[in-house]
Amino acid sequence: MTATQDTVDRFFEQYAAALLARDATAIAGMYAVPSLILFPGTSIPVSDSRQTEEFFASAFSQYAGVDAMEKHTAIMGEAPGTVWADVTWTYTNRQPERFCYQLIDSTGGYRIAVLTLMA
Repeated sequence: MTATQDTVDRFFEQYAAALLARDATAIAGMYAVPSLILFPGTSIPVSDSRQTEEFFASAFSQYAGVDAMEKHTAIMGEAPGTVWADVTWTYTNRQPERFCYQLIDSTGGYRIAVLTLMA
């Protein structure tokens, strides 16, 4: 396993813990500002961390009953200061979700710059 893979895995362990805790503030702190959230038919340019916090707070009800998840992380590519990670989240009694995350280096470690829903 590479150092980058280790760092990405640790980042997504923290991200998963924040998701399971339904901690929208912690999640928002893991996103860069500015950032971009892309879903089919929706593009949300994020210029303030409160937008990310509100987005996730409003989505928590979709995950009612989810108290555990597993992830599979694959590095799609790297460039100076950035990495693209393909992450599949698996939950009990739910369809898996797959996202591409573009992570960028920041003073506190990686931050999500772009979140894209994958097929």
